[in-house]
Amino acid sequence: MTTAPAPTRVRIAASCRSVTEAPAFSLAVLTVILFNAVLLGAETYHGFATDHATRLRGAEHGCLAFFTLEMLLRLGAHADRPKEFWRDGWNVFDLVVVAGAYVPFVRENATVLRLLRMVRVLRTARFLPQLRILFIAVSRSLPGTVSFLFVGAVVLYVYAMVGWVCFGSHDPAHFGSLGRALLTLFLLMTLEGLQDAIYNGLAISRLSILYYGSYVLLASFVLVNVLIGVVLNSLDEARELDEAALGATGRAPRPGKTDGATRPVTSPAEPAAGELAERIAGMRQALDTLERSLAAHPPAAHGRERMTTIA
Repeated sequence: MTTAPAPTRVRIAASCRSVTEAPAFSLAVLTVILFNAVLLGAETYHGFATDHATRLRGAEHGCLAFFTLEMLLRLGAHADRPKEFWRDGWNVFDLVVVAGAYVPFVRENATVLRLLRMVRVLRTARFLPQLRILFIAVSRSLPGTVSFLFVGAVVLYVYAMVGWVCFGSHDPAHFGSLGRALLTLFLLMTLEGLQDAIYNGLAISRLSILYYGSYVLLASFVLVNVLIGVVLNSLDEARELDEAALGATGRAPRPGKTDGATRPVTSPAEPAAGELAERIAGMRQALDTLERSLAAHPPAAHGRERMTTIA
């Protein structure tokens, strides 16, 4: 059976995918991102930026051209399945960051353009697995962090009101108003100036030790440990999601990872993307030919002709 040539979109996707999935391509993109970060740092030195303004501008245009070519290759790699491109959040993020430099308002506003260039540094998370896991963990910990902030705000408000009632008239610099009391307690959450606060409280009343002691135990130890627990739990979930995404895309798992108790996870040998695409196209062509043959010569007609011949 002869295989028909693959459709144009499939061939384009296979060619672009062979480039974007190459380790050298990822290394080149990461190098340009870091080079772009160095350019941003160099522009903060006014004298250096003035003397080398033309070279810095040319280097920035070169980085932008490289990032544009990268996005075109990534779009081409999804030519046969465009929906998959938009399902990947990193693809959408990269496209927005790169395309923003071509938007008229952003391109003409130096401050916004500089901020957009700074955001490009975050793209390093795409090529560094551990950093990518941290970003996912931070995003997944946001609901728990919001709950923590709400509980922390309630604790701060209650203790600030108690502090204003008990120490407001004696220590107006720290508890003279609700705002001052909140600022003081927020700093005490990091144990900054705790010794001075306790001595000032003892000068007013010995019972102040109960106030500061209970606040430090609740705010600096209990709440902070709860926040750490939320982040660690989100980190474990992010690691599992990242490993599941690696398995779904067919990429090899990280070394040392085992499936179950003893068996290492191994990925079976797979044909090249272009060869696989050609095989699929050939199979589809063969199926279409068979369907046309069946429509032209129904099986019942073949059966009657065979019976007549035998008779």
